[in-house]
Amino acid sequence: MEKIRLAFEKFDDYNKQDPNSFEWNGEIYPQEYFMALKCSDWVQKLDPQASEELQLASRSQHIGRWSIPRNTYPEGKVGYLTWRKDLGKFHAETAAKILGEVGYEEPVIERVKQIITKQKIKQDADVQTIENALCLVFLEFQYEAFFQKHDDEKMVEIIRKSLLKMDAHGHSFALQLSYSEKGLALIQKALERLG
Repeated sequence: MEKIRLAFEKFDDYNKQDPNSFEWNGEIYPQEYFMALKCSDWVQKLDPQASEELQLASRSQHIGRWSIPRNTYPEGKVGYLTWRKDLGKFHAETAAKILGEVGYEEPVIERVKQIITKQKIKQDADVQTIENALCLVFLEFQYEAFFQKHDDEKMVEIIRKSLLKMDAHGHSFALQLSYSEKGLALIQKALERLG
């Protein structure tokens, strides 16, 4: 277990460099450091027997995300998807470099990269767990502030797309979170559209 602890430490040190901050319960954190801890926590809740590779991926899923800002890509869907793809590669390569430094073998590193880049989502249980965890982090920590910046129709569509990425196991946890009255109403509308 020594290697995983060391990898977590290195991932966390990297993410603590995030110039963006996130406030939660009166405390201020470097944003990606906070989100990585929460993604890691959610993976443990979703899969208490999570493999070492899945745990490593959960702690490094968005490592260094601030390095490639969204506004450096064109507006619109194509720009957004290109940005997401490039980010995924960057996260995977950054995590791989750290895992190599810590002494992990190539098969473990390759598996972590597969999970981070979300290969075979809906077919690979570990990738699905990560997707569930990421959606739950958004719903628990970012959703309430986020929906206030967008019109209801757009928000319902964003939630619907997030729910589609999740499976029934993830949905069961999402429905246990506490939301404001309006937040819950938007989620219920999105759920109706999954039909």
